[in-house]
Amino acid sequence: MTDPMIVSGTANDIDSLRRTLIAGSLQVQQQTIPKLAELGDAGLDVLMEFLQKRSDTPATWIDGKAYQVLYNSDAPKAKEFLLSHFPEGIVPLKSDCGINYNSLQQLLAAQDFQAADRVTIEKMCELAGPTALQRKWLYFTEVENFPSVDLHTINNLWLVHSEGKFGFSVQREIWLGLGKNWDNFWSKIHWKNGNNWTRYPNEFTWDLSAPRGHLPLSNQLRGVRVIASLFAHPAWK
Repeated sequence: MTDPMIVSGTANDIDSLRRTLIAGSLQVQQQTIPKLAELGDAGLDVLMEFLQKRSDTPATWIDGKAYQVLYNSDAPKAKEFLLSHFPEGIVPLKSDCGINYNSLQQLLAAQDFQAADRVTIEKMCELAGPTALQRKWLYFTEVENFPSVDLHTINNLWLVHSEGKFGFSVQREIWLGLGKNWDNFWSKIHWKNGNNWTRYPNEFTWDLSAPRGHLPLSNQLRGVRVIASLFAHPAWK
């Protein structure tokens, strides 16, 4: 039988975890959120309070982790809170082209990274226009014309919902750190092993055990020019 004290948490437990969540380092916050998730309604209350207090500032991956606990909870109060305070999700879904990124946010909040990767390519093709949407892949010249606002939205969705491990900006940072050496980059993010390209989809890692920068794939199967255009985009300057 489950100990009711573990389910509800003592007042001291809750107060201690609340203080830790507010004032702790990123690593401590990361460890605190799952502990609160195990404390039932009392833990959810702390997470809701935490997100509400931070709602005026841009979401970080810590906010994303707290949001995911609430999003994946069956508790009616959690669902009501998200519907009231974050109806579109934790990341504002801004677009200069009127594109709806809600499905991408939902998949990433549910940690369905493989489906989210497919939707990311679809949304980027939508950005490029009807022809790209029909062919289902991108020319590097189309990427050059992407609005910065939309690229930031896609990137922030991946960052916030992956503990900061995934996203175009993460990949670009790794690539720059390797002196823009593509071969070293492919190996570092596990898109290549020796001379062998990682095979889609089964050889990719679709969870947070993947190396930093592993996702999204950004049209990886079509060579270097698309991702080079992404990394050269003025959005990151």
